[in-house]
Amino acid sequence: MDEKIFQLVADKVSIKTSQVKNTILLLQEGATIPFISRYRKELTGSLDELQVAMIQKELNYFLDLEKRKQTILKTIEEQDQLTPNLIQKIQNTYDSTVLEDLYLPFKPRKRTRATIAKEKGLESLAKLLIGQFEWDIEKKAKSYISEDVNSVDDALAGARDIVAEWISENQRVRDSVRYKFKRSAVIESKLVKSKEADAQKYRDYFEWKEPLSKCPSHRYLAIKRAEKEGFLKVSITVDSSEAHDKLEQILLRGNTSCREHMKLVIRDSFKRLISSSIETEFAQLWKQKADEEAIRVFGNNLRQLLLAAPLGQKRVLAIDPGFRTGCKVVCLNEQGSLLHNETIFPHPPQREVRESATTILNLIKKYNIEAIAVGNGTAGRDTEQFLKYLKFEKEVLIFSVNEDGASIYSASKIARDEFPNQDITVRGSVSIGRRLMDPLAELVKIEAKSIGVGQYQHDVDQKLLHLNLDNVVESCVNNVGVNINTASKHLLTYVSGLGPQLAQNIVDYRKEKGNFTSRKELLEVPRMGAKSYEQAAGFLRIRNAKNPLDNSAVHPESYGVVTKMANNLSIEVAQLIDSESLRSQLNLKDYVSDKIGLPTLNDILKELAKPGRDPREAISSFQFDDTIKTIKDLKVGVSVPGIITNVTRFGAFVDIGIKENGLIHISQMTDKYIDDPGKVVQINQQVKVKIIEIDLVRKRIQLSLKQAN
Repeated sequence: MDEKIFQLVADKVSIKTSQVKNTILLLQEGATIPFISRYRKELTGSLDELQVAMIQKELNYFLDLEKRKQTILKTIEEQDQLTPNLIQKIQNTYDSTVLEDLYLPFKPRKRTRATIAKEKGLESLAKLLIGQFEWDIEKKAKSYISEDVNSVDDALAGARDIVAEWISENQRVRDSVRYKFKRSAVIESKLVKSKEADAQKYRDYFEWKEPLSKCPSHRYLAIKRAEKEGFLKVSITVDSSEAHDKLEQILLRGNTSCREHMKLVIRDSFKRLISSSIETEFAQLWKQKADEEAIRVFGNNLRQLLLAAPLGQKRVLAIDPGFRTGCKVVCLNEQGSLLHNETIFPHPPQREVRESATTILNLIKKYNIEAIAVGNGTAGRDTEQFLKYLKFEKEVLIFSVNEDGASIYSASKIARDEFPNQDITVRGSVSIGRRLMDPLAELVKIEAKSIGVGQYQHDVDQKLLHLNLDNVVESCVNNVGVNINTASKHLLTYVSGLGPQLAQNIVDYRKEKGNFTSRKELLEVPRMGAKSYEQAAGFLRIRNAKNPLDNSAVHPESYGVVTKMANNLSIEVAQLIDSESLRSQLNLKDYVSDKIGLPTLNDILKELAKPGRDPREAISSFQFDDTIKTIKDLKVGVSVPGIITNVTRFGAFVDIGIKENGLIHISQMTDKYIDDPGKVVQINQQVKVKIIEIDLVRKRIQLSLKQAN
């Protein structure tokens, strides 16, 4: 690979060239981001997952750029216009904008006013005009009158069309206009006539205007969505007179008769060709920035949701609430297997309260239920209230569970394969219960963008969204670690180095041979090569294995050094894990070698202190205000408990126990200025908020975090 690329990536991500080079080599060898950041710290200089991902992103940019260069070179060569100088310029370009500017004069295009003028033989007149040496350009133009050119004015108009196109392809001119757009472009949106009634949700943008540089991602995406739906006309412009003045400074010279014609050309070229082209360029650039920001927010929210505190392996009764159709009840064992299902009708119109209560109490006793999971959708609060009045014989915790995406899982092939003999309502209830037990293991079965914690996720680049969300899921799965003997195929798919086929092979092997007893046994799984084993082994856990390190994040490649540590203390590895005082006697410098350094040794020591421990927080119960059932029960000035359900660039949405979520605007989060709500709140965080505004017509609730605190 070109050494220049290593340097360019290093400059872009502000990391040493040596770190970038080693990371890129690892990526090209097939190493995953989680593996590199966890087990190759000596080579990367302890780069974290975010930094490795940034390197991968920039590397892909330059690889794509190289492919584009080859396509452009081939196209120009086919036109027989490729010169040594042009080849050198293209090959030495590492900026996609500059590359496209170089290609612009050779880009195949439809028949234009300039090509028509050239067909009339006016190109040589255009050269005289742009050269600006002719004292009497009108006199020269007379010689171009022909059957196709009726007059001097026709000749000069055609020449101006040719020059206008040349100017629009001039890199210096385009860079000058780009600079102007970057400094002072304004985005403006206006309502399309006759669309007012249908466009009410976008009414804030019917007459909107602001500097493009200050337009946040969420607003840009909202405006562009409205434009796509046909409600708004959107433009990005700069002051044309200032642009004309700047272009005249660049292009005009001398004081011949060509000068006034060139002024006309400059205005025409800017209005007809340059400004629209650069506007499109900036619209795409801002769309890309808005997409990346929205995807980043979505990724952060998804990470928090996936890493939500798990209840763990408990017996759970899960309820998918409903009114007319009843509440679908399922009982699950510690592994999440379905033991029983039925429907109760504690709410109107049936109101079978006593019968429903008897059913729940009997099920709790029969299946030794330890916790109840209630979906937070329709009738969720009513169902929680019903349960709280029941008198259990033992302590049974009740949890409200976010059911976003549960219906998608219920109708999916994954759910049908798991429960071929159950309908979608039962599958949905099972998913709610499993989400309480282990959010990560259950949510990986649902397409990430369907989970409901995104911002304009349907408007952003879908390929980029899918890639980034997959990376987040992979990161979370590998951060927590996976029990290879209980994990589903879908969870195993996201383990570093595995993928769908190897995940399925592991499940099939487990069914045929029984539980894995050691990590080394993984090598017996069909198609499990040395590389896949290297990438995956450290993230897979085997409880009660003969070698206790198999239930830790210590990679098998480092087992030898741990054994050496234990031998030097004349103890077993299990004793080293159990005793902090024995571990404190180790001098890690004694174990440094050409293959393992202090970063990895420190990680090993930390892992020995907590082998196999789940890094997620412990779960805690939560209770809404029992006096609030609907939006009509709210009062301005009252503080209420709530749970953060979504975080965006402009604020955070809060579940306060009713159908409508409230919004904490970013300005109402803290007395200090912040540019990102994610710095103050996160998904599933329990908060106390003050109600500051209620709009019953639009069903909007404005909340304040700073006033409540």
